[in-house]
Amino acid sequence: MIQPTPGTPSLLRAINDRAALQALLERGPLTRPEIGALTGLSKPTASQLLARLQEAGLVVLSGIREGLPGRTAEVYQLNPAAAYVAALDVTPARIEAEVADITGTVIGRHRLPTPGRSGGDVVGRLRAALEGAGAPADLRRVVIGIQGAVDPVSGRLGYGGHIPGWHIPDLVPTLREGLGVPVDIENDVNLVALAEQAHGVTQGHQDFVLLWADEGLGSALVLGGRLHRGATGGAGEVGYMPTLGAPTAREVGRHADHGFQALTGGPAVLKILRSYGVRGADFETAVRNAVQAAAGTGRRADDARAGLRDIATRLAVGLAAITAVVDPELVVLTGGTFLAGGETLRELVEHELHALTVPRPPLLLSTVEGNPVLAGALDLALATARDEVFSSTVPS
Repeated sequence: MIQPTPGTPSLLRAINDRAALQALLERGPLTRPEIGALTGLSKPTASQLLARLQEAGLVVLSGIREGLPGRTAEVYQLNPAAAYVAALDVTPARIEAEVADITGTVIGRHRLPTPGRSGGDVVGRLRAALEGAGAPADLRRVVIGIQGAVDPVSGRLGYGGHIPGWHIPDLVPTLREGLGVPVDIENDVNLVALAEQAHGVTQGHQDFVLLWADEGLGSALVLGGRLHRGATGGAGEVGYMPTLGAPTAREVGRHADHGFQALTGGPAVLKILRSYGVRGADFETAVRNAVQAAAGTGRRADDARAGLRDIATRLAVGLAAITAVVDPELVVLTGGTFLAGGETLRELVEHELHALTVPRPPLLLSTVEGNPVLAGALDLALATARDEVFSSTVPS
């Protein structure tokens, strides 16, 4: 028979420490009586706990709270300097960086052009981005979002041939050694899904598909509340999915524009709308112009509506294949095309999708503000750092 692990005093102290730190993170500054009430600890035990956490540098005194006449209470908070993390969003054109303390407060941002063309240059550019964002020397964790995925077997970046300099052996260990800090690399659209799960319309949902339609196409699958990455990290790379009416990799080559991407990526959207007489310097501007024109009357409005329906039909065809296999609770739409198209495009895609499939999940626009890749990367970095810091009092 398996014997239960005894609750030693040191282990119980560690459990209480973690509960108190979590309460301070979620509730903000608290008094000793409030911490005691939230954790169920007696006054002496709560006092000992706070003294222990102060000595460890995890909690600091943040002020005095006035109570009844002649009575005051010290207020404690999680020490922001207990750990710092960084998030990076890497694209072919730029690197964006954010640095945050353990409370989640962003303390610095920076943007650099051009990720680089060689392995050493990549490390140098990442370091420059972190320094520009004011990263301290003792960073606890860096999470990088990129348009691709690291193959867990080969250690190389796959699905990201368009980003120069990143196709080096043992990519993650190389970056960890070069930056001198633990590094994780995650697909950018997967990070958007994590941000949506934490802050957006998918909160409380266990199964959803996120479709990112921008210059490129991508999706993320959350099944049973967990992100599904696939055997090689390529789950959700729908831009490469063979689609009726689009050229295949066999015909044009693996590195050419083919599949779902060729029908619905940014360049294709711009070309489609221009064929209907809608103008715009880029695909996002063209989509916004089409939505604005479609709200009017006359031939121009009819043409704009027809162009948007054409795009919606193409998007729905790809979504239909995903929906038929996954049968999600809902589908989240995001990326430049959907942000520009708004409710008009969302409604058209939902109408077309529901005409094609038996499952009819609702389609919702993303509500995550700012850069969702950075938001997801920061959430992931903070979750890991907090788990390490909050567990630091566990006896070895």
